[in-house]
Amino acid sequence: MSIGTGIALFVIGAILAFAVNLENSVVDLDMVGYLLMGAGTIVFLIGIILLVRKRQTVTTVQSGVDPSTGAGVTERRTASTPPADVV
Repeated sequence: MSIGTGIALFVIGAILAFAVNLENSVVDLDMVGYLLMGAGTIVFLIGIILLVRKRQTVTTVQSGVDPSTGAGVTERRTASTPPADVV
């Protein structure tokens, strides 16, 4: 969700900075556009970082011999890192 929000902020900021040419003595629309573009970039990067953090996995492989049959046994466990908001 934050990736889409970042892209939307960037696009709205680019429209305000480069496409809108309204004379306004109260608010500088170019500066507002640049601020929105900067905020959109930051939100986009935070979204990418959080997406990458959620996909980390840990795989544990244990090998041994079953004492009753003498056959080799391999056990694999894969665990995903839970999101930070899950308790």
